[in-house]
Order: sequence, then structure tokens, then C-alpha cells
Amino acid sequence: MKREQKTAVVEELTSTLGEADAIFAVDYRGISVGQAAELRGRLREADAVFKVVKNRLAKRATASAGAEAIDEHLVGPTALTLVRGDAVIAAKAISIFARENGVLEFKGGLMDGEVLDPEGFAAIARLPGLDVLRGQLVGVAASPITGLARGLGSMLSGLAVALGQIADQGLVSGEASAEPESDAAEAEPEATQEETAAEQTEDTAEDQPEAEAETSDDNEDAEAKSSEEA
Repeated sequence: MKREQKTAVVEELTSTLGEADAIFAVDYRGISVGQAAELRGRLREADAVFKVVKNRLAKRATASAGAEAIDEHLVGPTALTLVRGDAVIAAKAISIFARENGVLEFKGGLMDGEVLDPEGFAAIARLPGLDVLRGQLVGVAASPITGLARGLGSMLSGLAVALGQIADQGLVSGEASAEPESDAAEAEPEATQEETAAEQTEDTAEDQPEAEAETSDDNEDAEAKSSEEA
């Protein structure tokens, strides 16, 4: 490789390292060209690239990008995965690929400026991706609203049932209020009969003295006539 080519490789890698949110160094021994192409395809989902660069050139790039922390892993066959997107998805892709093919061993790396060891890498690979986490967060945020909507729907449904029962009993249409009026109407004739009976009794009481008075007058006339005849 000519000096100009080496310079171009270092400059490109330096730029990519500076843009990366995570850097994974893996031992790529045993991986075939076809497998490497398959892994690159999987890593595109996380906006990540898989690069095999000579360790000496990689160290020049890390020095320029301020990523010297991974220099200790640039020993032997080493490939760098440079992640600009979802580091969790990239870690999952590498972990699953290594398990399926029996190749790729994570050596170490950086994530958000912090050193990442194999245990931390394995823990990240087990996490859900950012899209899944966002969906879970939306679900959690929406739960109170959903519960409120369901509660209001249940209340409205119960109110509708109650109003229906009231309507069936005639308390809304006025049928129930008409019953007391009927009772009052039925009660009025009874009251009239009682008043009529009372009035008849009063009339009889008034007529009785007059009849007695007439009888008394008749008796006096009869007595007077008898006296004259005598």
C-alpha cells in the first residue's frame, strides 16, 4: 500500500472514529469474506460499519481521534465496528452472529467515551433496542389515558343503563307522575259523596224543626176547635 493510500485510510478511519458513539474491537480470525459481508449487512440497521484495518494504521487514527483507549486491543487480527446509530442493535448483531457462526470474539471498546469490557458488551447485547424502549415508554405514558378512557366509557355505559331503567319505569316520560293524579281523581268522588251525605243530613235536620212546628200548630188548632164545640 502506497503512502498516499495509507494516509487516505488513516484520515477516513479518523473521521469515522470521531463520529462514532461506540467502537467495538473484535478478533475476526476464522471469518470468511461471505460471512463478513453478511455481518456488514446486519450492522447497517444500527448505522454501523465493520472495518478491517492494519493495527499500525488504526493506532494512528485512534491517536488523531482521541480514542487511544482501544489501542491495547489492537493486537493480532482485529476488526473495528464503528457505531453511529443504535449501539444495542450493533452489539446484538455481533453477539448473535458470533453464536451462530462460532467466530468473532469481542476484545474491548468504547461507548459514549467510556471503556467497555466483554462483560459490559454482553450486558448491552441483552438489552432491548431503542425502538423497543420507545414503544414501551409510549405504552407506559398512554396507560393512564387508556384507563381514564375506559373508566369514562364504563361510567357512560352505566349511566345509559340507569336512564333506560328510569325510562322503563315511566319516571322520565311522566307516566309515573300521572298515577298520583289518577288517585286524586278517584279520591274526589268519594269526597263528594261524603259532602253530599253531610249536606243531606243538614237538610234533614233543618226540615225536622219545621215539620215539628207544623205539627204543633195543627194540634193547637184542633184543641181550639174542640173547645169551641164544647
